[in-house]
Amino acid sequence: MQPTRVSFPDGSLTGTAEVLLVDREKSIVVVDATPFHPVDHTWPDQPGDSGFVATDGGRVDVAEAVMAAISDEGVLAVADEIPVKRGEEGWTWLVGHRIDDGAPAELVAGAMVELVVDEHRRDGLSRGHTACHLASLALDASLADLWRKNPGVDPLGNPDFERRANQSSHIHADGSIDEYRLGKSLRKAGFDAEGFAASLVEREARINALLAEWVASGGASRIDVEGPSIVDRRTWRCSLPEGEVGFLCGGTHVRSLAEFASITVSLDLSDPQLLVMSTSAVPA
Repeated sequence: MQPTRVSFPDGSLTGTAEVLLVDREKSIVVVDATPFHPVDHTWPDQPGDSGFVATDGGRVDVAEAVMAAISDEGVLAVADEIPVKRGEEGWTWLVGHRIDDGAPAELVAGAMVELVVDEHRRDGLSRGHTACHLASLALDASLADLWRKNPGVDPLGNPDFERRANQSSHIHADGSIDEYRLGKSLRKAGFDAEGFAASLVEREARINALLAEWVASGGASRIDVEGPSIVDRRTWRCSLPEGEVGFLCGGTHVRSLAEFASITVSLDLSDPQLLVMSTSAVPA
């Protein structure tokens, strides 16, 4: 068995595929090629796509696409059950389609099926993911003067607060919630947490002004891929007035910043050790 080929990086929402296996106990269907984006169990920031699989006899709903892997001995592991890292010998990485109501009799290995992704859900999550990345870049830029040491730089050349402090990211339709730990290690790295707290309102305003400028630019956004399979590296790239930026990223994204009417953030520092950034996008 080969790793699942995926077409979601180019925005695909439909596809024809051959069923490779159906695990009725785990409620998982695996095909050779899919447009579904799976949630990554190792960094589950973006939820997986939902939709349906159509067979000759009808259709079965897909609750969510997930990562799966199968050993050379034929043992299927799904999501958190996967016991190895990507690239481990003896395992093949797959996209699993989790179904809610059981697989119909005609859904068997060798059957040809049509796969259809929920477009509304995909579009909302894509806007949320792009907005999340842009907000992190704007956050880095707004905090650049608070560093006494060089922590490394982000794609725009600003001190990389995002990489240093982010402890979780949760993308939802048209937005995201990111949490940043402002502990002793960040202070030792040279970040002025007290200065940040004293200027929180000003920093938020800077972020939102920069996001408004970027949205107004209408820059192109795309995903570059190194190959067609789920294990091949993917990079999100976006044209901003400052130049093109890029992140390694396994998610989905908009094709242009013109798809946004606005992106705004709010910063919450109720706990002085934890910054919560809520990002909201309004579609154009």
